[in-house]
Amino acid sequence: MGETTGFMGAFLASPNAANWLLIIVVAVIGMVVQWRLQAVFRKYSRVPLGVTGRQVAERMLRESGITDVRVISTPGRLTDHFDPRNKTVNLSEAVYGSASIAAAAVAAHECGHAVQHAMGYAPLKMRSALVPLISATSRWVMWVILAGMIMINTFPQLIWVGIAMLGCALLFSLVTLPVEFNASKRAMEWLGGSGIVHGEEYAGARTTLSWAASTYVVAALSSLVTIIYYIGIARGRD
Repeated sequence: MGETTGFMGAFLASPNAANWLLIIVVAVIGMVVQWRLQAVFRKYSRVPLGVTGRQVAERMLRESGITDVRVISTPGRLTDHFDPRNKTVNLSEAVYGSASIAAAAVAAHECGHAVQHAMGYAPLKMRSALVPLISATSRWVMWVILAGMIMINTFPQLIWVGIAMLGCALLFSLVTLPVEFNASKRAMEWLGGSGIVHGEEYAGARTTLSWAASTYVVAALSSLVTIIYYIGIARGRD
């Protein structure tokens, strides 16, 4: 959320070369990571496995002692997520019924979040607590930044309010990192221990989850660069 807001706002002012360079570099990295994730997912979606994503998820939940979480299908591509509100592991159509390495990796990762929730994993609880704040600030931060830039000479404090709101998005991104990496770690430990994947299959599942995790790193970097950009404007360096 933060990175989208920031890059839209970036075109409303004339930043200095250093800030533009940071923005461009992170944007390019983000595009490369997304492209690579899509390519890796396609590659390992074509490598067959003996069980579907749904079967992997149901088995991991069962063997983890979790009996109150349902596995359901959700529309879209790479829309997989765990919803703690209704206790469901939502698997995209390309994962739910697919018997492939990529499907197994993604399904196990989302079940990793279910395990985190069941165990009261602190970073996950913190991220969930931040959701209402992020939802509120994301609706207004662009308008506050716009108003702050327009009124920067008469009411300079306003842009700092917007920067603080962007800081909430950065905090959310930073808290998300351990949540996602830990879910992938749990997924790989279970996949290896369960005997579902072996050798190159295990390596393929790990590669899939590693590239997926990279998107969250880019999101955090984007939020940080956006804040640096607007701090530069607030301090009148541009």
